[in-house]
Amino acid sequence: MFLIFLGIVALMAGFAINTPSLTIARFSRPVKVVGIIFIVLGLFSSGVKQINAGEVGVQSLFGNVGQSTLSSGLNFVNPLAAIETFDIKTQNYTMSAVHDEGSKEGDDAIRVLTADGLEVVIDLTVLYRVIPTEAPKILREIGVNYQDKIVRPITRTKIRDNAVYYDAVALYSSKRDEFQNRIFKSIEKDFRSRGLLLEQLLVRNISLPTSVKATIESKINAEQEAQKMQFVLQKEKQEAERKRVEAQGIADYQKILSTGLSDKQLQYEAIKAQKEIATSPNTKVIIMSGKGNAPIILGDK
Repeated sequence: MFLIFLGIVALMAGFAINTPSLTIARFSRPVKVVGIIFIVLGLFSSGVKQINAGEVGVQSLFGNVGQSTLSSGLNFVNPLAAIETFDIKTQNYTMSAVHDEGSKEGDDAIRVLTADGLEVVIDLTVLYRVIPTEAPKILREIGVNYQDKIVRPITRTKIRDNAVYYDAVALYSSKRDEFQNRIFKSIEKDFRSRGLLLEQLLVRNISLPTSVKATIESKINAEQEAQKMQFVLQKEKQEAERKRVEAQGIADYQKILSTGLSDKQLQYEAIKAQKEIATSPNTKVIIMSGKGNAPIILGDK
């Protein structure tokens, strides 16, 4: 448009100096030619618009938004039309309690009240993108600042609306996935109606009140102690069972010895033991008793 403006100024100047009484009248024709060239170049450059990869363009002429979009690459457009570009790649919006970690500076986490009346702090990341065919609708109804007008308020509102159905501890542990799926479905519907596609919702962190954390830690410690005690008791039971089996085995053995061995069998076992002693290299003297008693065996000591 700047070249067109210069061309118009040059053309008007050329007509203005086209007066025979002026000494510069002879420059009137060249100035007109330069003005026409500027206008042609301006019209050509304004009529060609480059759209970068991952973007779409939307034309608006005197406040009227076009129905179609411009795809990436070079596009021929109305030189008088304004072009707004929309990023159609995946975008993320993070709300975090950590400074400089979220999309806004400072503590931007979502504080919600649960079903048991406790305040829970939620860190969240929203992954979404603009639906290319809905870009004209977004420009017409929302504008280019759809992140602050749609993404942020809808996400925060839906999380607060759904958190009231869960207790704080359940939200932190067993019901976390259920809560995430529930708010995803709720937010996805509102996003789509406004031309945005929700790709993923990531609950990054859920912070409980200090008192609740202490209660959970005490409960976990108590459960661990109970499991440890069960292990000790089980071990003691197994040891007691082992000792019982061992004692029963000894008792059975003694019973067998007291009832199952005869005098002749004992005499035979004694003879075998004496034979082994007699054949030992350390045995020196054997004194046999003639009265049926066991022999006396003297060694080298």
